[in-house]
Amino acid sequence: MVLDTSRYRNKLKQSSPQVNLVPLIDVIFTILIFLMVAASFQGSADVDSGKPQINQTTGPSDYYLIPVAGLKTVTVNGVDMSKDIRNGAIAVHTSVIDQGDINIKAKEGAIVITAPAGISPEQAVNVPQS
Repeated sequence: MVLDTSRYRNKLKQSSPQVNLVPLIDVIFTILIFLMVAASFQGSADVDSGKPQINQTTGPSDYYLIPVAGLKTVTVNGVDMSKDIRNGAIAVHTSVIDQGDINIKAKEGAIVITAPAGISPEQAVNVPQS
């Protein structure tokens, strides 16, 4: 049995190669979409994420802000100091943070503070400054 290779060679010479560009275009569009999505995530880094911003101050502060979502009550040594809550936050004296005890009960929206000796409830917490 003899194979006729000359006929096959002539057929290859006469036909031009066909390139299918559809898969190439699909890959290019996929890369383009990926780059657009990645660029949109990098651009959103400047947007406010809802986290509190830390600002430098000129000196040490006597009070530090403690925000709690849904804060309703603040008790200092058994005294209700809820009148000092502003926008779900309370300002707590640094000595209370260092030497006292702060219990945050997020589910109840309450903070229970035990101030160290010598600090009144009025000194332990304050209205947050805007």
